[in-house]
Amino acid sequence: MPNQKVNLFIYGSLRDSRIFQSVSGYGFTRRPSRLDARTLFAELAFLPHYRRVSPDNVYYYGVPAPGARIEGYVIHDVPLTAMAEIDRYEGKRYRRETVKVRTGHGVVEAQAYLVTTESMRKQFGDRFHVNLIHELWLRKRIQQFLKKHTRPGDRTPDAELERRAERELLATTERDLVMAHYRRDAVSDYYLERELDRPRPSIKHLYGDPQAVPYIRNYLALVIRQVLLNQLEEEMESRFRFELEHMRTSVRYFARSVSLVACLWILNANQNVVEPIIQKCLDDMPYEKNDLIDYVKYAVRAVKSIFDPRVAEDYLNRIRANLQPGLVPLGCELELSNLGAAAVDPLRSQTGAVDTVYDGFKYFYDFHLDVLCWKLGGYIDDHSGYNARPRRQGFFEVAPGRLSVAGELSRPATGDPWLLSRLIHDLIGFFPIRPHSLHLSFQMRKIQIGRQRILPLGFVQCLLALGGGLESKPGGGLWISRLCRGEIVQRTYGEELVLARTSRRNWYLGGDDVADKPPSQAMTCIQQYKFIRLDRQTNYEPLILGLKGLQLEYNPGDYLTAEQMQRDPRLVRHYQELKEWAGNPGEIPERTIRRFLDTVHRGLMNERHGQPAHKLHYIDYALSAIEAQLRQFNDRVKGIGDEPTVY
Repeated sequence: MPNQKVNLFIYGSLRDSRIFQSVSGYGFTRRPSRLDARTLFAELAFLPHYRRVSPDNVYYYGVPAPGARIEGYVIHDVPLTAMAEIDRYEGKRYRRETVKVRTGHGVVEAQAYLVTTESMRKQFGDRFHVNLIHELWLRKRIQQFLKKHTRPGDRTPDAELERRAERELLATTERDLVMAHYRRDAVSDYYLERELDRPRPSIKHLYGDPQAVPYIRNYLALVIRQVLLNQLEEEMESRFRFELEHMRTSVRYFARSVSLVACLWILNANQNVVEPIIQKCLDDMPYEKNDLIDYVKYAVRAVKSIFDPRVAEDYLNRIRANLQPGLVPLGCELELSNLGAAAVDPLRSQTGAVDTVYDGFKYFYDFHLDVLCWKLGGYIDDHSGYNARPRRQGFFEVAPGRLSVAGELSRPATGDPWLLSRLIHDLIGFFPIRPHSLHLSFQMRKIQIGRQRILPLGFVQCLLALGGGLESKPGGGLWISRLCRGEIVQRTYGEELVLARTSRRNWYLGGDDVADKPPSQAMTCIQQYKFIRLDRQTNYEPLILGLKGLQLEYNPGDYLTAEQMQRDPRLVRHYQELKEWAGNPGEIPERTIRRFLDTVHRGLMNERHGQPAHKLHYIDYALSAIEAQLRQFNDRVKGIGDEPTVY
């Protein structure tokens, strides 16, 4: 028994050979030529599905984390007598477990001193999440700043309420501070004071503006609604941070996607509670006697009557039961406007269209909604490319994961098609604004860049049938509204069809664990599909899976640019055929449908290095739903179908 030996994976202080020798009585080396009776062989190794953290800045702990890994050494043939000494050194917080680590020579079974997330949470609270240590510390200092500058010395509930309201109005400033100093050195008190000490935003300048007065109440309702969501999400993050962290499959994804889905779902399911809160606030607090901060305070207070931990936990369990994580990072942008396509010029001016509710979101920035909507990536898009004008009219665009419009900084919302579809659905239901269009983004693999192919005409018809908005046209009959109304047609450099466009995204926020340099995935390419009509009744899950399968298998490029059509007359002919078909759509041939479905199927079956990332029955559901939608499209254009079925 004393002669038995085990392999040991080390990742903390024992990696220092001097400490290892002091504890165990043995040294280690990576050179076989230097081995002797008191020197053991070591080689570099990775322990998958664990993350190394150091919440006390003294000891390292290995905690479970899907998709992560710990780099260390595997020490071969450690005697049990030495292991007994190491057991005493590691202490009671660790549990020795048998794991499999990956080395340059294959998989090796070894012992490792690890901890459970439950024990770490009990010992350190939420600080054991290494990505949160600095963030939580910085947020605490921001809270201290507010205590010092907002009714200093006042400890009444109303003073605390006002501080939380002030924090809402500093939201993007706080976000930018966290982003700018993510995993960086300490922030000085002078720098913090300079960044946070800003005038309180006010809307009183609008009270004497006769053009703005008719819209003030509507904007205030939007402010209250958004603050309710923000505060509910803060409560969710505070109470269930541990659960939310474990539903996030990659640190590359937007951290708040799951909590936003849960909160949006709760608020949409309880409109009979939310709407009276908004109306009572507006009735009891006439804007002439109040300012923006007063409405924010009201919403902050009202959340206490909405948030129920048991209800929140139930919704989180519902989300967990439905999750279908994949490998391809996904994102979405939703365009909302009561004017539809006339939200932007020149169509707005040509038609004389008027938004009687928000005046085309002209006063969006006056009400500080760009700050309040930061968790949803909200801003006003007038399709001009110029975002510096404070008052511009256009679409209210939301894109969860967008961290900075000016800096083009964003993260994928999720890798889960069900979660993305649920997020889209709940965003449409949350805002009392007419939905217009949807852009879906799929991150491209490095091997795909520069090797993209032009989609066949039949595949484009299938895509437009699935999401292009088959609607009744003014003169009777049906048409593909997104194309026929010119909503995805651009004429800047000659006529182009903006069905899909490739673009770059930057999500990098700080240094990595190994060196102060951007990770290889910091700058990514995405393929964004812009042809999709946004509708309250549609389930976008099958379309998301269909586009993902198409992306993985066919690797489509931009479609159709003026340059492409200048190079290839055949594409010009296809484009004309497509426009004629969209204006009077006919059936999609059975052979085309089969080719399209087979392509999607092959892509989904090869998502994980030649294997499917989703369960087979889920892929089968997606293909069946896509096929049913395409056949229903054929039935409708033949005049024998009903309204589309929601899957």
